[in-house]
Amino acid sequence: MCREKRIIVIGGGESGAGAAVLAMKKGFDVFLSDSGPLSEHYREMLESRHIPYEEGGHTEALLLSADEVIKSPGIPDQSEIVCKIRQRGIPIISEIEFAGRYTHAKMICITGSNGKTTTTSLIYHIFRQAGYNVGLAGNIGRSLALQVAEEPHDYYVIELSSFQLEGMYDFRANVAVLLNITPDHLDRYDYQMQHYVDAKMRILRNQTKDDAFVYWQDDPIIKGELQKYHIESRLCPFSLIKQHGTIAYLKDGRYEIEYPMPFNMEQEALALTGRHNVYNQLAAGVSASLMGIEGAVVERGLRGFKGVEHRLERVATVDGVLYINDSKATNVGACYYALESMKAPTVLILGGKDKGNDYTEILPLVKEKCRALVFLGRDNSKLHAVFDSLGLSISDVHSMSDCLEACRREALEGDVVLLSPCCASFDLFRNMEDRGRQFKEQVRKLIHK
Repeated sequence: MCREKRIIVIGGGESGAGAAVLAMKKGFDVFLSDSGPLSEHYREMLESRHIPYEEGGHTEALLLSADEVIKSPGIPDQSEIVCKIRQRGIPIISEIEFAGRYTHAKMICITGSNGKTTTTSLIYHIFRQAGYNVGLAGNIGRSLALQVAEEPHDYYVIELSSFQLEGMYDFRANVAVLLNITPDHLDRYDYQMQHYVDAKMRILRNQTKDDAFVYWQDDPIIKGELQKYHIESRLCPFSLIKQHGTIAYLKDGRYEIEYPMPFNMEQEALALTGRHNVYNQLAAGVSASLMGIEGAVVERGLRGFKGVEHRLERVATVDGVLYINDSKATNVGACYYALESMKAPTVLILGGKDKGNDYTEILPLVKEKCRALVFLGRDNSKLHAVFDSLGLSISDVHSMSDCLEACRREALEGDVVLLSPCCASFDLFRNMEDRGRQFKEQVRKLIHK
């Protein structure tokens, strides 16, 4: 008798634990391994389903006995155990790739350097408004694999990072949304921008003439990349202005979609403000229309959307100063969009784990918009090298409580304090969410001082 196929899952977070549950349900010999400690939630998830696992280190012999490995997206290809697995010729895939094998649901997949979470959340919100049986997955929501295993849906709206796209081979997006491509995560891509671009473009893999590709028509990198590809899917470009081929745009103060279901509404009625959010809302409207959602429902969704946590989230006004949490701004492009939308003098909080950032891109906006800078990070030397020449007041801090005290000293009535760090959070915080929540907690403490 042939033995069961052995699936090894590396990483015991949302993605890995979900993949292990699906693998067990499909009858595989499954084992999960994590180099660090598992959270109580995921430990309970595995134990209640009798899925074997280890934490606090990898047993190399076990991992190298796999027929196939499912790797969590946060684990780099350059890690020692991943290199050994590849040397053995063992296939390594992502949780999304694995889950896609076991569902016939329609997949609406969103990627880009900036705006992914807002656009994904907005599309999901519109689908829910339309009464669709829809799941939210990928970088947000619950694991796609776990939903496929235990709570299947007819549609999935999936936020995809470049890390997740790297491990996808046969997976197919029925609607692929590419918002933009700007430098990000270059430390993981050998500081080679093209390697990062190539990962993003994988969202087009396996698309057919029955599928659609929604993209920002004016993005210079996307424009250049499209010349290299033979794309079978329907091209659905959006832009701020109507031009050749554009199917969604702004015109005379109105939000317009031409195809596949013509629809328009007043731009002022859109829930989200700022130029970057116009792009996100155009992409969301087109994606919903492609899945047959009527214009009246799309409009209701666009009017009523509340935004997402940690993305230009207004926290509170204290002593006449507005505090905004944009902790999701983990690259320079995201910070650029945030600064661009500021209407008042701004105290800007920058810093964290640098990813190969080119901060010179925001220098003109910092000079124009900012009253002062607060550097929140373990090593702020690169920030000083770029921004000291502006002559702005600069504070160095290494905790969120000290950060808010510095901001309070610098900000005047009518100003904005903006946490839009440009960097990853892992030097001082557990993750981006932890950084944003600590910011909000400290702002609320200011209210009671």
